[in-house]
Amino acid sequence: MASLPALPRKYHAASIWLLYAVGLVPAAYGFYLGATGMLPGNPVKEFEHLLGLWALRFLVATLAITPLRDLFGINWIRYRRALGLLAFWYVLMHFLTYMVLDQYLNFAAILTDIAKRPFITIGMAAFVMLIPLALTSNNWSIRRLGPGWVKLHRLVYVIAAAGALHFAMAVKVVALEQMIYLALVALLIAWRPIRPRFNRWKRGNNGRPQFNRA
Repeated sequence: MASLPALPRKYHAASIWLLYAVGLVPAAYGFYLGATGMLPGNPVKEFEHLLGLWALRFLVATLAITPLRDLFGINWIRYRRALGLLAFWYVLMHFLTYMVLDQYLNFAAILTDIAKRPFITIGMAAFVMLIPLALTSNNWSIRRLGPGWVKLHRLVYVIAAAGALHFAMAVKVVALEQMIYLALVALLIAWRPIRPRFNRWKRGNNGRPQFNRA
């Protein structure tokens, strides 16, 4: 299978910073629309929804990096950390919008919501689990934690599942959009146990001698 042309190594760092810059555009644009009264309905709720949706999108993109390499030879591993951190920043902004702009730092109401509304409970749990992943998304932590770093960062699958469930439960009627994200996350999680067997098959298949037929 033909692979995409490789980006020269000297552009790797710049491309990662470009991803960060482009990745924050939806948040900045959404804030601008809300501040100028161009968001429909309740602008705070719309902005909160936009941030949560982009957080889920970046989580899905983070999980998709490995299957893209396995199945199609697209090696974007260098962008996985940036995508994961973008997901964290969007979750953080989503949470702060809820706390500050929606609930006006009414901690009693916030705690009541967390305790009594399951989709908020799940969303909060996902946010809490995402914090240690964000704090350890650096080379020092990888060296310090060793094999434990890999085990810790497997939580991203649980977080993505919680995020998709939070998104689906936040609406009164689960529509096609929610079903798509639930299905995407389910497929990406299902790939984990399949991946070792697939890679063994791929290595074996690539190692077979090829014969030209007349």
